[in-house]
Amino acid sequence: MNRVPLAERMRPSKLSEVLGQEEIIGEGKILTEIVRKGEPVNLIFWGPPGTGKTTLARILAHEFKADFVEISAVTAGKKDVEEVVARAKVNWNLKTRTVLFVDEIHRFNKAQQDAFLPHVESGLITLIGATTENPSFEVISPLLSRSRVVVIAPLSKDAILEVLKRAVKAEKVSKRVTKKALDLIAELSGGDARSALGDLELALSLADKVDEKVVMEAAGRKVSHYDKKGDKHYDTISAFIKSMRGSDTDAALYYLARMLEGGEDPKFVARRMVIFASEDIGLAGNGALSLATACFQAVERVGMPESGLILAHTCIALSKSKKNRDSADAWFKAQGLARKTLNEPVPVWLRNAPTKLMKDLGYGKGQKWVSGFHLDKNYLPDVIKDEKIFKSTL
Repeated sequence: MNRVPLAERMRPSKLSEVLGQEEIIGEGKILTEIVRKGEPVNLIFWGPPGTGKTTLARILAHEFKADFVEISAVTAGKKDVEEVVARAKVNWNLKTRTVLFVDEIHRFNKAQQDAFLPHVESGLITLIGATTENPSFEVISPLLSRSRVVVIAPLSKDAILEVLKRAVKAEKVSKRVTKKALDLIAELSGGDARSALGDLELALSLADKVDEKVVMEAAGRKVSHYDKKGDKHYDTISAFIKSMRGSDTDAALYYLARMLEGGEDPKFVARRMVIFASEDIGLAGNGALSLATACFQAVERVGMPESGLILAHTCIALSKSKKNRDSADAWFKAQGLARKTLNEPVPVWLRNAPTKLMKDLGYGKGQKWVSGFHLDKNYLPDVIKDEKIFKSTL
């Protein structure tokens, strides 16, 4: 029995073997061009699980003839970072590049990401980070500005099917698996090649002949887990938000616990509570936004498992707070009007008049300081001067 998982055995070793990433691989595409030029670039791979982020990092390191160092932000600590830097310094003296791959880089806090920054800036380390979360929120700005963000797309069903066909051919089990079974595995994969290959491997271990029934049995035997990219992720966060909106504290706490027990990033939950404080509580509780923001900052600094207490505290406060959507409704209406009238001129009297010519043209004419700066004038562009955007229900 081969103890190396099928997904690992089928991992591509060069760019030409990678499937389903035509937007970033191919003539004139970013990864192909980086390899062609032979100059390593700091990269952040952003995409769902099972789409090849780790594989691409390994291929690039091989193409650059670099020492490939792989760590996971889930388990790595300060000592691991120091060891990577020490290894990179040895490589530097040997005229060898060091490519550091940080899986789940969003799990590193600001201080941990800051530790890499001087070595990335100096060129001692070429950093490739992988994240399933939006790097705009999860990667510090200085690191982000020195890296190229590459979006890794979920694999299409056709691409998954091709991965599976390669696997059954390589394993010499084509006669054991029906076409409908492969099609069903691809359908169930959700664009995750690793999941698809895992289902195939399990199905092959269950029966000599793999048909649709065996595939469903294999899929049913997989350990149920909280999938951070799939329906459970979106369904649970939706239930959490709606429970707080409905002031059901017990339900909100329950869904919060389910997310954290399932491995959800606590910063993701905290960020959603910051949004909730403005969107659903708004003017009914102006302290809610400050509390939610303080919660996010505390979670960022403290980490798990203690952050669970901070999130629970904030969850209860937001759930019990009065709710009001006046500011959110006004913002959505303002956005809609702005999109429709982007080219409408600002009223002349509201414009800045830094030059004499502008003053002569009437820019800023009639502006004067009064209490509250409220003049009996129309502040909106003429085409929407009668629109009422904010409506108070308080």
